[in-house]
Amino acid sequence: MTSKVKKLKDLERKLTVSIPVEEYDKKFQSKINNIKGKAKLDGFRKGKVPNDVLEQRYGPSIHADVVNELIQSSYPTALTDNKLNPASAPTINLESEDPKKPISFSAVFEVFPDIKPKLSRWTNYENFSISISADDLDLAIKDILKRYGEWSDVSRASKEDDQVIIDFVGMIDGEEFEGNSAKDFKLVLGSKSMIPGFEDAIIGKKPSEFSIKSIFPDDYFKKDLAGIEADFKINLKTVQELKIAEIGEDLFSKLEMDVKDEPAFRKEISSRMQKEIEVQEKDLTKESMYEALLKTNKFNVPNVTVKEQADLMRKDALMRIGHSEENAGEDLFPIDSFMENAQKRVKLDLLFAELVKHFDLKVDQEMLDSFIEKESKKYKDSDQFKQWILGQPQQLDQFKMIALEEQLVEKLENALKSKDKVIKFSELSNK
Repeated sequence: MTSKVKKLKDLERKLTVSIPVEEYDKKFQSKINNIKGKAKLDGFRKGKVPNDVLEQRYGPSIHADVVNELIQSSYPTALTDNKLNPASAPTINLESEDPKKPISFSAVFEVFPDIKPKLSRWTNYENFSISISADDLDLAIKDILKRYGEWSDVSRASKEDDQVIIDFVGMIDGEEFEGNSAKDFKLVLGSKSMIPGFEDAIIGKKPSEFSIKSIFPDDYFKKDLAGIEADFKINLKTVQELKIAEIGEDLFSKLEMDVKDEPAFRKEISSRMQKEIEVQEKDLTKESMYEALLKTNKFNVPNVTVKEQADLMRKDALMRIGHSEENAGEDLFPIDSFMENAQKRVKLDLLFAELVKHFDLKVDQEMLDSFIEKESKKYKDSDQFKQWILGQPQQLDQFKMIALEEQLVEKLENALKSKDKVIKFSELSNK
């Protein structure tokens, strides 16, 4: 067998394989002999049918089987011989299947890039720290009191921050569209959860029926609705105002806090915020580190892998709003809107894998046990968590990846240069 590789566009390759006549003949004859011992044809005793008769009767199907088997067996061998790492299934084209000549076929596919990580001390990343103030604590507590408050009906006109219960039906040029209606829909005015103008048109209204107009934003996730004006018939049934929760035993119980009074409550909230800050600092620093690495490590990634990642992202986005790929049209979260982030994700995954090899990083059982022990401290019954996690192979694999990443980040902190960056807690919502 001989093979040669031709580089096409970017990471696309064309592998041409030629298989000697002798290999074809050997396989063909073996199949003829196998049939000969079983064949029953009129005028011949079992096992005595001449080869030329067998070839005339079964030749075409045997030929197809032999060619297929030769392709299946020679393709992986040719990949190994040419040190190719395919990222996609090949498109096979049979170049020549004349049994009197070498069988020849070509395979076109994308390969994974050959990445040699560049680690320079001149590569800067930002080492984040987050400052928190007394005002931040007050705002956090205010938010908790609102989230655990209770809605009660009022007879006045609606205003911002009220919750309304509505039925609505939307029409565009007199025609209904997908997701155009809902009944007993709860909406907090000012939450900006609806399209621009929708909530504003309800503010100031008492329970009644009325019509409004609203325009879908240009970047709306359903492209066929983007920038289109719609008419909505609204049945405003109920206006409710929020009575915020009080700081006391009932709230402490709902929050699963072992505290007795407001000072202890504030201290516990502050502690929880500090833990969240520590996680955010690590995540922001890690994100900056990876961004810096992508700037200094330029390489192409397989289109097919990016498309697969974009499909996963779209599937996840659809699932979050209760849809699936089967019941969602192509205009609902178009695949193109995920391609940029998908490409970045694929690049990071490939670079991550090469960096792990570069630093020869591994996660042994002792490291995994230590990680599980640390995670178990987050739960009231740590022993129960540890027993449960040992029976969850997928979760254990995820823990191994997290432990591996922690090692990698530690190595990169020593290999790269950092500069400190302080941001306010209030800025986190923009990150």
